[in-house]
Order: sequence, then structure tokens, then C-alpha cells
Amino acid sequence: MEKTYKNTSINYVFYDNKSNINLIYLHGWGQNIEMMMPIAKPFIDKYNVLIIDLPGFGLSDEPKEAWTLYDYADMVNFFAKEFKLDSPILIGHSFGGKISICYALKYKTKKLVLLAAPYDRKITKPTLKMKVFKILKKTPFASLAKKHMGSLDYRNASDMMKKVLVKHVNTDLKEEVKKIKCPTLLIWGTNDEAVDYNDALVLEKLIPDCGLVTYEGCSHYAYLERLNQTVNILKSFIGSDK
Repeated sequence: MEKTYKNTSINYVFYDNKSNINLIYLHGWGQNIEMMMPIAKPFIDKYNVLIIDLPGFGLSDEPKEAWTLYDYADMVNFFAKEFKLDSPILIGHSFGGKISICYALKYKTKKLVLLAAPYDRKITKPTLKMKVFKILKKTPFASLAKKHMGSLDYRNASDMMKKVLVKHVNTDLKEEVKKIKCPTLLIWGTNDEAVDYNDALVLEKLIPDCGLVTYEGCSHYAYLERLNQTVNILKSFIGSDK
């Protein structure tokens, strides 16, 4: 399905279960909806679940100008209003996690789940396609990655998305995250080469109400490498809609 925002056609999937709990999933750089489906499917028959192809990726158009992270957060809020997803729980991986931080700083957010989300300028370039395949080749998600992951790093991104990436990398939220008011959960792999695990240790201390789940030996895609554990943790963190 598609909606238009700021003259940009945006692809999404939405599962409406008339629930009191609203989940919004935001994928990482160069990825799309399908990379979030493994941790969304367990909830699509119970809660209201929205997954978006972030503009510039998947089946969504590129933005017509170089959006900031807050522009992306405003886009997410547009969808939240459209579907009446009041005070959502945001679940974001990497780039999507940084957008989720911006959303939580600007809009009412019930809870926040950050999967290896950068928050300052110490981010490396997004993981290259072949590097990701190497990381995931021993997991059940190698075929998923091969089919659905893009390879839009800075080198081969379009001119517009290069500008977006520069804005993303240069946005430092280290001081801003101290203002996050909602309960926040971090899930991180100790072998993350894109966003260092030490950043998770710092972020846990910066956000007032925050907990860290550590996956020993896992990569930037730890949430997939230990899928069952991730789903169980999310179920516990999300709670009941009663």
C-alpha cells in the first residue's frame, strides 16, 4: 500500500487489530520492510502494526529534498496520525533506530526499542552488502538478506541519498537522548562492527529509563541472529493491551 507525503510516494503495510497497543517498525539503511517482518509477524494478529519502507528504500520514492532525521520522524508521525496510532511503541534498527530516537524526542511515545541504533557522529558507513552476507550466511536469514537488502552505502547511493546519509551521519544526538522520557530497551550484539557495543553501554547510561540486552558474539543484525530470543524479549517489553 502507498501514501503520499511531501510529494513522496511511501510504501507501507498496516495491520489493524483495533488494539490499544500500536507498534511501528523502522528498518535500517539500505533495507526495507521485509527485514523487519521476522520480528513483526508474531504481533500482526494481535496489535496494530505499521511497517514502513523509509523514503529512499524498498518500494518508496526518494524524498524530493535531502531530509534530516527529524524530517523522517515527521513522516512517521504523519502515518501515526493517519492511522490514529496514539503514543506508539517504536522499534527501529540502525538508521531506523536513530529516526525512532528523533521521534521520541518530538512526539509522544509509549516505549522505544533500539536495535543497534547510532546516536552520535561515531557511526561507520552502513554495512556493505557482501559484508552482511558474510555475517548472516550461517543463519536462516541469509536468503532473506540476499533477496531484500539493498546495497546503498555512500559509494553507490544516488546523489539525493548521499545527501541524506551525510545529514544522518552528522546528526549528533548524544545530549538529546538524555531527554527521552519513555521506557527504552536496547538490543545489541557484542561483535557489531557498524555501531560499536561500547556505544550501547554509553547509551544505556544516557537515557534515563533504559535497559540493555546483550547478545554475545552477535553482529549488527543481532536481532535476527537470535530471532526467538528477540521476539520473546519484545513480547515481555511490549506488555499487554489490557
